[in-house]
Amino acid sequence: MHTRPLGRTGIRVSAYALGTMMFGPHGNPDHDECVRIVHQALDGGINFVDTADVYGGDGESERIVGKALRGRRDDVVLATKGNGPMGADPNRCGNSRRWLVRAVEDSLRRLGVDHIDLYQVHHPEPGTDIEETLGALTDLLRSGKVRAIGHSNLPPSEIAEAQWVAERRGLARFRTEQPHYSILNRGVEREVLPVCERYGLGVLVWSPLAMGLLAGRLRKGGGEQASAGRLHWARRHMTDERKLDVVEALVPLAAEAGVPLAHLALAFVTAHPAVTSAIIGPRTERQLADLLTGAGTVLDDDLLDRVDEIVPPGTDVGPVDVAYVPPGLRVPALRRRPPGDRAADLPRRPGP
Repeated sequence: MHTRPLGRTGIRVSAYALGTMMFGPHGNPDHDECVRIVHQALDGGINFVDTADVYGGDGESERIVGKALRGRRDDVVLATKGNGPMGADPNRCGNSRRWLVRAVEDSLRRLGVDHIDLYQVHHPEPGTDIEETLGALTDLLRSGKVRAIGHSNLPPSEIAEAQWVAERRGLARFRTEQPHYSILNRGVEREVLPVCERYGLGVLVWSPLAMGLLAGRLRKGGGEQASAGRLHWARRHMTDERKLDVVEALVPLAAEAGVPLAHLALAFVTAHPAVTSAIIGPRTERQLADLLTGAGTVLDDDLLDRVDEIVPPGTDVGPVDVAYVPPGLRVPALRRRPPGDRAADLPRRPGP
């Protein structure tokens, strides 16, 4: 397992990061096995662990990670995220100073550590000024509770805006981005990854196996090879039948290359020069062991060209069904003028 620079932070992290979304009741409720998974990952050369306050519900994933890192904290680059709702109170979520300062304190307590190596804003928050968010994160950096800051799921315009605001206001810069990227969803190749390269951001890609679709969890004709829980996530990601068509086209390509489909999919995303780490989210020790055996897989240009023929660069095969959706796409009222205002504001077409 080789390491790569995490943007321009001076930190080096493994090419695979251990994601812990599956730790807890929504994946693996066995805390002891989850702890063993973390130890297995560290013993296998992974030094990067990514979690979030909302994983597992009520911070359970963070508690498990904290238990697993006792005695091994110094060996790990520890990343977590805040933004999601942590209760019914409408102020216990979002990117405000009020919440982020509290969220960091809560994460530190659950993890049982005195600092977080990388603290990430989990989602954009259109209702909060980016200067407000960066001001709070800058203070957390200066206090030593956080060592680097990043964001997740930001569109390219907001990535660039955050960099400009930091420079103009003398605030700390975001150092990383965490987007979704897989063979099935290559849209980030158009702007997100180039913008990250331009600003020297480290990139941690989530769901490089497309919620298990690129591990063969679902196949055309009902060839399902996963537990009921894992199939739930694969089905949730598979709302477009074209995704299964792509999987069926990739299976013989992987066989010809002599590698499992999952190894091909991980090697594909880590081959992009903008990508620092691919986040893998095993639910069991067996799944992790299988993924670790593919850590040295390298795809040659001919094979990458053939992947490009199946899914052209910069294109998505259907939507990313579990990704962040901007409010303007979710709420019709945000993209429609009131009926009485529509005709009055339209420019009149000149006559002949």
